[in-house]
Order: sequence, then structure tokens, then C-alpha cells
Amino acid sequence: MKRKDFIKTTGLTAAAISMSSSSELFAGNDTTNEKLKIAIIGTGLRGQNHLSLLLQRDDVDLVSICDISDRMLGMAKKIIDKSGKKMPVVYKGDEYEWKKMVEKEKLDAIIIATPWEWHHPMIIGALESGIKYVGSEVVLGITLQDHWDVVKAAEKYKAQVMMLENVCYRRDVMAVLNMVRKGLFGELIHLQGGYQHDLREVKFNNGEQAYGGGCEFGEKAFSEAHWRTFHSVHRNGDLYPTHGIGPIANYININRGNRFTNLCSFASKARGLHDYIVKTCGPESKNADVTFKLGDVITTSINCANGETILLQHDTCLPRPYSLGFRVQGTNGIWMDVNNGMYIEGKSAKKHQWEEAGKWLTEHDHPLWQKYGEDAQGAGHGGMDFFVVHAFVEAAKRKLPTPLDVYDAAVWSAIIPLSEKSIEMGNETVAFPDFTGGQWMYKKPVFALNDDF
Repeated sequence: MKRKDFIKTTGLTAAAISMSSSSELFAGNDTTNEKLKIAIIGTGLRGQNHLSLLLQRDDVDLVSICDISDRMLGMAKKIIDKSGKKMPVVYKGDEYEWKKMVEKEKLDAIIIATPWEWHHPMIIGALESGIKYVGSEVVLGITLQDHWDVVKAAEKYKAQVMMLENVCYRRDVMAVLNMVRKGLFGELIHLQGGYQHDLREVKFNNGEQAYGGGCEFGEKAFSEAHWRTFHSVHRNGDLYPTHGIGPIANYININRGNRFTNLCSFASKARGLHDYIVKTCGPESKNADVTFKLGDVITTSINCANGETILLQHDTCLPRPYSLGFRVQGTNGIWMDVNNGMYIEGKSAKKHQWEEAGKWLTEHDHPLWQKYGEDAQGAGHGGMDFFVVHAFVEAAKRKLPTPLDVYDAAVWSAIIPLSEKSIEMGNETVAFPDFTGGQWMYKKPVFALNDDF
């Protein structure tokens, strides 16, 4: 059966029903004059960043915050006091205080900035309580079934789940998106990205040596070292793919005319974290005996329905300068962030020679950055944190679909368990699930096409 006939006979009706119900749900509900009632679960360093941005807005009402750490709550309270805003209701105590919060408070939206293993139950718990807008930090879940659970819950409750992937809004990334949409690279062929960032001091620290060279993780550690390092001990896969894959997915319209079809992952040997402990705290350190399962460099190749190939890398355990390793290559040219290089055939000054990307990125600066660049000054991660929170809040205020939806979140985040499976099976190629149920063939690109968010 030809694909177009298959679509007509098996997918069109279901997709049309799903899309029409979504448009009916969000049509004609402009409530921008009402304050958005919002809460935050997780007031660690990432949650505090979101907290600061929300407190700067006059269109939101921070109803409540929740955390199990008195230390983090204390830091969050100082931020709120300094803002001059009313102190929200504080939920603390055991690990399930968040359930009391979402059930008791009347909330329009919620932001989840907790350890990875809590995202799946917290997203679903928020949806079950009636909250229609959930903004979640990376990642969506641990297992592949977690991802299906979240997608089905969002569909069941006709709610929006947006992964707060800030790199999608990085200024150079958005300028390149603008260039892609203008056709300057021609037809895209190959893309690369990843999480290439020395996180050894993040994975090992304590309250006195926070991000300063400790070797502690677990109960006595501070912030992410309290929980994140355990994933390096017990798991082997691309544990953080979304910084790279989010922008790439927008470049090639994943879930909107294109999809990932399969992937294959490889893991190097694991030496970096052990070596760091020995060099920093000595071979007699208690954690020098820990065996880390996570390979120092994880490499994942992905195929796409429209013929593009993608190379992702996860590299957080070795000494290296920061780089997300972006490469966007098409029939007319190429951009690479690691060398800040651009080459557009027929337009670059010299044939076969790199030129600095700066002039191209400035000339094709995305309209959203032109509009909100000054507002974003001082926001985290070079201003991109402003944009991701702004997009989430504006969509929730207007009762519109978020520009990054639950299918985007699921597809990007599912690379984690799929890469683990591929490595465990001896680097076998594994099929990529279609979380959209065929809707990817009909959905149109929406990211960063709204004049306001």
C-alpha cells in the first residue's frame, strides 16, 4: 500500500479528531488580563532560576512552592523577600508534599525542577489534579514506558506539557533557525549536537565545597550531586540529549512533517569520574572504590524519515571546554558552533574557506531576540532562560498550545532509554516509537513563529 493511501485509510480520521479537539480546547480563550496562578516544585538552583524570572513578571501570581530541602527553601525565600512580592504558601516535609500542593491549591500552571526520577510521577500527578499547563525541566522520564504514560495523560486531560529546554532559545541557535527557514543552507542533510560539558565538579561536591572540587555525592552532597551522580553509577546511555536534539529537531521539523525512525548508540570506557576522584581526593577516598557504569563519551546516530542523519554526543566526565557541538549542514552550506564558523556557497567571501559566523548570526538575528533581547539581559544562560519561561507563561495565559509540546518532550527525552537499550544490546539499532500516532505527517511547524513567544 502506498503511504498516502495508508494515511487516508488508517490515520487521517484519528489525527483529524485529535487535532480538532485541541483547536477547540484552545480557541478563543484570551485571558491575558488575568494573572496566571502558578507554583514551583523544586527550589534547587534550577528552580531558583525559574523563581527569579517569575517574580519579575506582573502577570503571574506565585501561589506556592514545594521542596524537601530546608536549605533550598531558605534560599528561595530570600529571593522572594528581595523581590518584594508576597510570600507563597510553602509546602515541605516528606517526598509527597507536592501531591498535597497540587490537590489543594487552585493552579493554572506548574513548573517542575526536581531530580529526574520525579518528573514522570509529578507531571502525571499535576495533570490528574486538573492543572492544564506543566513546564518540566529535562527529562520527561526514566523508562520508555514513562514517556508513553506522560503522553497518554496529556492527551487524556487535554493538557499541555512543555519541556523547558532553554537551548532552543539560544541566540545563535535561533539565528541559524531563521537562516534554515530562509533556505540559506539549502536542503538539510546532516546535523550534530550534544552535551559536551565538564560536569565533574557538579557531580562531586558538598555543602562546603559546592562546585569547588569535592569528591562527595549522595546524602552529604549539595544540589545536583545529591542525586545526579547516582545515574552515572548505575546507567550507561545518553543521559542528557535535549540540549543538542531540541534545536536540531526544530531545524528539521521533527513531529511536524518528519520523525526519528531509529538510533544506534556506543559508549566508551568509563575512566573520567574515577580519575577525578583519585586526583582530587586521593586513592584512599571512599568514593575511589565506586564503579561508574556511564561511559565517558556516548555517541548516538539517528536516522530520520526525510533522510537526514544526526550525530549526538554526551561527554560530561572528562576535562574539556564547554561546547554543544552544533553542526547544521545542507546542500548550500554549513554552520558549526565549535569554531564559530559559517560557509554558504556562493555567498561566503572565499570558496572552501570558513568565515566567522558572527556577521551571519547578526544579520539573521531571530525576530524574538530582536523584540525581547533587552528584557532577557541578566537572565540565566545568556538570556535564553527568559525566553523559555516567557513562552510557557504566555501560552498558559492565553490558553494556547505551548510552542514545544508533549510529543516534542517525549521524542527528545526518549533518546535516553533507547540509547541505554542499544548499548546494552551490543550497539544494536533500535526503532524509534511514534508518540504522535501518525500526526507528525499533518502537524505544521510552530516553534518561534508566534510574534510574541
